[in-house]
Amino acid sequence: MFLVVLPLVMVPLILAQTASYFNAVNGVTRLARQLLGFKLEEMEKFANLQWLILSENDFVERPVMVEAAKRSVEQYARSILLSDSEIIFAIDSFGSLEMSTSDPLFYPDEIEALLEILAGEIQGLQTAVIGGESRIFQSFYFEPFGWHILITEKEQVFYIDANIIRTQTFITLGISSIAAILLLILITSGLTKPLGRIVQAMNGVIETADLSSRVDVEYRDETGVVAQTFNKMTEELDRAYGQIKRYAFDAVLAGKKEERIRHIFQKYVPNNVIEKFFASPEKMLVGDNRKLSILFSDIRSFTTISEGLAPDDLVHSLNRYFTGQVDVIYSRNGIVDKYIGDAIMAFWGAPEKQENDALQSVLSGLEMIESVKQFNENQRRLGKCEFQIGIGLNYGEVTVGNIGSERKMDYTVIGDAVNLASRMEGLTKTYQADILISESLFEELRKTSPNSGLRIRLLDTVAVKGKTKGVKIFTVKKTLSPAEEKAWPVHNQGMKLYYSRAFSEAAEKFKEALGFLPGDFNADNLYNRCLEYVSSPPPNDWNGVEVMKNK
Repeated sequence: MFLVVLPLVMVPLILAQTASYFNAVNGVTRLARQLLGFKLEEMEKFANLQWLILSENDFVERPVMVEAAKRSVEQYARSILLSDSEIIFAIDSFGSLEMSTSDPLFYPDEIEALLEILAGEIQGLQTAVIGGESRIFQSFYFEPFGWHILITEKEQVFYIDANIIRTQTFITLGISSIAAILLLILITSGLTKPLGRIVQAMNGVIETADLSSRVDVEYRDETGVVAQTFNKMTEELDRAYGQIKRYAFDAVLAGKKEERIRHIFQKYVPNNVIEKFFASPEKMLVGDNRKLSILFSDIRSFTTISEGLAPDDLVHSLNRYFTGQVDVIYSRNGIVDKYIGDAIMAFWGAPEKQENDALQSVLSGLEMIESVKQFNENQRRLGKCEFQIGIGLNYGEVTVGNIGSERKMDYTVIGDAVNLASRMEGLTKTYQADILISESLFEELRKTSPNSGLRIRLLDTVAVKGKTKGVKIFTVKKTLSPAEEKAWPVHNQGMKLYYSRAFSEAAEKFKEALGFLPGDFNADNLYNRCLEYVSSPPPNDWNGVEVMKNK
């Protein structure tokens, strides 16, 4: 009887524990592998970003700048380490150590074996002996530096959670087995017909692999105790197995969703936008025509600045500058489209239209100017040169969507409205203004945000390069100085007289504005222009448009 009943108790227990063990180990190992792979992707993105900065600023042929970029890669590698035993290092094709977060000890035969593995270009987890220790690693080849970059962890540390689960499983299985054997020895002599029903129930569990099955407790004796023990055991195993399956499933699902979102948005998307499309990211793949607000910002005289800074100071200053600017854009629900050297392109209104996109874009531009002021205060404390920027904004219809090839796509916008936004940024130098907005953006603000409280000043009507139709351009501020409070309304009155060809009256208004703001470029420019038109009036078909030949 004992030999008959024992297998019926032990087989379901072993099967359940074994299944729990493999599911738990697979889940834990998968998470560890995904974490290692995630850090590898972040390393590759950071290295590519550093190379992009070098390329766009024509620093590729400058060894000092390249060396600074390499050191930035090394510093970033140190920042993503999670344990003392983890090492990130780079070697060239001859096995020379180029970069390392630690000092791994290589033996000659280890270098040769590692180079053979890297030459095979096998993706995923790989194992090699480094410094006399077996280590798990993933790698990628970064061609611009000629580096094989490896993220490694000791094998025993990498599989430590799996080993703990295995030990706990063996202990649990051993304890459960001993308890079951002792219990069977005590009660087999008294088991008869009720035991047969229990054996039948156990066979049912074995056949269906359904741990939710339970045995009816018919008697309050040894047979009833066995039935209760069996029910409790299968209940706990079923609960544990269900938790492991849910944990593993949630982890895999979350990893896949994150990977898809990162592929689509290249990590430059605000969290609130990602959350809205988390359940259906495929919606973001469809191109579409819509009206957006587009912003361009640029550092003035950047070439001169770069020549006056050491490479590492330049990289550090740029990183701090971009951090402040991008934080402002994200806080206003904007999307950073791309970095163009030292310039930033951003837009509002896609992938999902937000409330008051036009107002949010203008407020973002004004706050970016304030952010630069704070940045310059820190620069002065450090004894470094200050940055001056110009910002141009436009509102209009563009094509927005994923554009590129199957191997590399960007979520971006294209169209004439984008080009005009870029031209607006260029005009900030001509009109000596920190920020300029287009006529279409001004009209959108009047329509959607009439109570924004923004103070706006009309500067001119221009036809930018490649266009014949004139566009009114405005500068904007949140608040005005006492002198500006007096000058700006008078200036705007002068613009109305100017466009109605009342040049003498307009000149008086601009002169009055100059009385409040001595040396103001735009008031002085329009005052002189009006004086010229008084003595030499423009043709009858004149519409106030100034043709910009260089912008």
